[in-house]
Amino acid sequence: MSKLDWKAIEKQPSGSHFDLEQALDSLKYNSDGLIPAIAQQHDTGEVLMMAWMNKLSIEETLKTKQVCYWSRSRQTYWRKGESSGHQQTLISMATDCDADTLLLKVDQKGPACHTNRRSCFYNEITEEQVTISADPIA
Repeated sequence: MSKLDWKAIEKQPSGSHFDLEQALDSLKYNSDGLIPAIAQQHDTGEVLMMAWMNKLSIEETLKTKQVCYWSRSRQTYWRKGESSGHQQTLISMATDCDADTLLLKVDQKGPACHTNRRSCFYNEITEEQVTISADPIA
């Protein structure tokens, strides 16, 4: 099966369709077969976290609608919320124009961060300091 030409897709009109298997095979995975995935709360636009996915975790996520990542530290699949109950239900998935990053719009149950904060992005960096901008959820 041939791969998609993402540059050619740029010129296609809204509503154009392409084969899923070709698209997944054509994503720009890194040397470990992974692609970054940004999770965003679907109704507020809040950026929750970034994690890694591979082709099989993408396929599982699309099939089950429960987000599944690849844990680089554990070298295994990580089904978000499997132990904490803080699941992410997939609302939509998109790739950027370069096909090297995924955007997952999700419905997040509870905190997204392992620190028990709503978002993993709570360390505010300025030219002078780093400030914690959110408390853990009680």
